[in-house]
Amino acid sequence: MLPPKIQLPPEQQRLLKLFRELPEAGREGLLSFAEFLVHREAGSTSPRPAAAEPANIPRPESESVVAAIRRLSSTFPMVDKDALLHEAADLMSAHVVKGRPAVEVIDELEVVFRRHYERVKSVVD
Repeated sequence: MLPPKIQLPPEQQRLLKLFRELPEAGREGLLSFAEFLVHREAGSTSPRPAAAEPANIPRPESESVVAAIRRLSSTFPMVDKDALLHEAADLMSAHVVKGRPAVEVIDELEVVFRRHYERVKSVVD
């Protein structure tokens, strides 16, 4: 016997319809972007420590954009994530929507995080 059909809210139905229409690579990108958004929301409530030296977390040879954002957030915990959110979201969109290579996006994310760190450091010093 099949379970009863569950009626999803309209926005979830729309998202599921779009997801099903995407090719496999697009589905992975959409999931990565959703993970980024969840991570961004989860990180927005955490307290931010005062400026200190960045953690020494090496960049792996192979890394997704979402994993890079997590790594950079851990490397630069003193950076206000809300302040760089727009730039990070634009770069994530360039990767997910426009197909920009992850390596290029991660290179730019590293520059963005470093620039924001330097701003924090200059204010504290």
